[in-house]
Amino acid sequence: MAVDSLLSSPLGPPACEKDAKALQFIEEMTRNADAVQENVLAQILARNAHTEYLKGFNLHGATDRETFKSKIPMVTYEDLQPLIQRIADGDRSPILSANPVSEFLTSSGTSAGERKLMPTIKEELDRRQLLYSLLMPVMNLYVKGLDKGKGLYFLFTKSETKTPGGLLARPVLTSYYKSDHFKTRPYDPYNVYTSPNEAILCSDSFQSMYTQMLCGLYEREQVLRVGAVFASGLLRAIRFLQLNWQELANDIRTGTLNRKITDPSIKECMTRVVKPDPNLANFISIECEKENWEGIITRIWPNTKYLDVIVTGAMAQYIPTLDYYSCGLPKACTMYASSECYFGLNLNPMCKPAQVSYTIMPNMAYFEFLPHEPNSASSKLIDLADVEIGKEYELVITTYAGLCRYRVGDILRVTGFHNSAPQFQFVRRKNVLLSIDSDKTDESELQAAVENASLVLRGFNTSVVEYTSYAETKNIPGHYVIYWELLVKDSVNLPSDQVLEQCCLAMEESLNSVYRQCRVADNSIGALEIRLVKNGTFEELMDYAISRGASINQYKVPRCVSFTPIMELLDSRVVSTHFSPSLPHWTQERRR
Repeated sequence: MAVDSLLSSPLGPPACEKDAKALQFIEEMTRNADAVQENVLAQILARNAHTEYLKGFNLHGATDRETFKSKIPMVTYEDLQPLIQRIADGDRSPILSANPVSEFLTSSGTSAGERKLMPTIKEELDRRQLLYSLLMPVMNLYVKGLDKGKGLYFLFTKSETKTPGGLLARPVLTSYYKSDHFKTRPYDPYNVYTSPNEAILCSDSFQSMYTQMLCGLYEREQVLRVGAVFASGLLRAIRFLQLNWQELANDIRTGTLNRKITDPSIKECMTRVVKPDPNLANFISIECEKENWEGIITRIWPNTKYLDVIVTGAMAQYIPTLDYYSCGLPKACTMYASSECYFGLNLNPMCKPAQVSYTIMPNMAYFEFLPHEPNSASSKLIDLADVEIGKEYELVITTYAGLCRYRVGDILRVTGFHNSAPQFQFVRRKNVLLSIDSDKTDESELQAAVENASLVLRGFNTSVVEYTSYAETKNIPGHYVIYWELLVKDSVNLPSDQVLEQCCLAMEESLNSVYRQCRVADNSIGALEIRLVKNGTFEELMDYAISRGASINQYKVPRCVSFTPIMELLDSRVVSTHFSPSLPHWTQERRR
């Protein structure tokens, strides 16, 4: 009997019986979104009724929406930070969750310059795995034959620490890759990777990347999809190939493993992979020594059907570069998730990046939405099923792990509905100015960094008059560019190139720990650059804005720019450029 007659789906004919059940689950959840949400909230409130946090609001065991909305306030991380710190310090009483906190997931968002600590519980892994299990059944509706090959995915674990109370603190993907859900996952012909677990789990970024790239080259004919979590990660892999192709080709030619690979588990597993293949080595050498790397992904991996990377939000800046390296292959954005919660998935993953919308899965958490109207002071939260198409909202979540009416900081725009579940386009992170990789620098952080760097100039009777910035991503890795206009009060005692380089480093030292980790440990961000512009440049910038209709009374210097004419104006006024001379300080330990 045909699979689609066993269990058909409105989304399309499933590839196998397992897919049919997954698609049916999506239909059931989205068809009854409001009822599912009501049940999820009741479960969370009943389970956590005796926690210190909820008892403080006198719910008296109520699990209904009305009581919840009338008594529980909307909160930010800073509101919860004292309670979270108690858990981190070893308090095992039920503070936020009735279930024991199993570990902390470190957010790419920061508070006081440090990664936010998101408490989680063991069952959340099951919930995340459930969402992962829905991705390929949806993809199989759009791309056929993915069971006939493999995926070349560049996946990495990041450093982890322990809190004073002994709980692990690590990024959500590191937690997932180190879990049995990932390490002992059952064989699935639709989800086979070229990268061995040993390489993914290696904490040394060079050894991990080198091994994953080597395996991908050996299996180049079997690769049907190429991916990483973020677009920036895939471009970093391409840059790695540019820098290391000769050593990789030598390993393939001789059937030996580079002596820089010292991790015992990698060395052992690679004995089953590495073998002499002079023809493959010659092919790689011929392709990689060419000056033109346009289409290198499809040249090296000719059967690639699509790229699996996030290219929404800040990652959209990498789309032109991805198109260049892949000859415009489709870019699939499959899911929407964060350290706080996994939210939903893209039911049309092969759409164009500008059309990506995520369907919120109502079983993952209880979702509310704060209308994002800059001139409105309204704080009334809207339920999942009641949002309106075309309107923008800030996402607010209540989770099984104990976050209640927590403001995630993501701004979403409603684009439609699948059954009764809304679909959202990710617009941006609230208040984020600059982002290259997983870093998120907001206006206040940038302002503080400029102020700290300005202190270096005091001895030269010089100050920063105005500044703006942009994320330079044409080169890999990308880096922050800061435009400065200086007021020099002593022309005899000008700050030297070395002094301005120290200003670059002072800015980097002032930025948050996620930025500094990307610079120091992950090598995913290049040295910060300051470009000095001629006096009067920012007045010209204002004149330009006014000529385009801006009000002279309301004009503010933009602290981040991306509009091409403005970039051209600024760059035409640059008198000197300066780069950070060394790496900023970063350690795994959190500041207390």
